[in-house]
Amino acid sequence: MKKGQTLVLLLIFMAMAIMITSAAVVVIIANSQMASKWEQGETALAVAESGAENALLLLLRNPAYTGGTLTVGSGTATITVAGSNPVITSTGTVGNFTREVQVTTTYNQGVLGVSSWQEIWP
Repeated sequence: MKKGQTLVLLLIFMAMAIMITSAAVVVIIANSQMASKWEQGETALAVAESGAENALLLLLRNPAYTGGTLTVGSGTATITVAGSNPVITSTGTVGNFTREVQVTTTYNQGVLGVSSWQEIWP
């Protein structure tokens, strides 16, 4: 080997190592951000379901209940109740994420029952 070739090879390997490390860091940051967004979406769904459960409880206590707002941790559930066989719509919001749950109920001889419970997709 000629003088200086070792230094050039070392610089090439160092540049490659820095590029590979930088790419790995970018992938890790992207995955971390994606996981955080997924968690916020799941939390928004849990807030919406909490709002629906709260609405069912309030309907049992007061059949004239028409909805309201419920704070759950860092999120907010906006609840609407409409109809003679009440349909509960609960929208959970956490940060920029919103998820919505719709619960269809029936009154059968004065007993409140749930006939369907589903997430509403936009």
